[in-house]
Amino acid sequence: MEPLTVVAVVVAALALLLALVLLRQTSVLRARLAEVERTAPVGEAESATLRSEVGAALSRVAVVRYDAFGDMGGRLSFSAALLDANGDGIVLTSIHGRSESRTYAKGVTAGDSPDAAATLTPEERQAVAAARKGSASA
Repeated sequence: MEPLTVVAVVVAALALLLALVLLRQTSVLRARLAEVERTAPVGEAESATLRSEVGAALSRVAVVRYDAFGDMGGRLSFSAALLDANGDGIVLTSIHGRSESRTYAKGVTAGDSPDAAATLTPEERQAVAAARKGSASA
């Protein structure tokens, strides 16, 4: 494999690992919030702060795998959406070709790209929609 392909695969693997870590942290935060609300008398301000932190966590994750080019098989390309409860977050896309791979990151606000120069591809939109619905993969 080409060095750039190896680097792109490593970056993509690290991005997916980060997504899993963030998903785990979200679960821990939700459990902690439920425990605190159940056992301790928490003031309204503290409870609102915890709810805000949980809402801001990247808790909605979805991955769409696809063939980016007609002559390639194996669905080696992917778009992964990592969103919070408001639909804000990032979309990571890795395009796998015969001689190289490219990895892109785009910001997402309310389920869409706020940057006109970085519009979401159909696969990225599919990943965002699946993440907002709560589907892990589409």
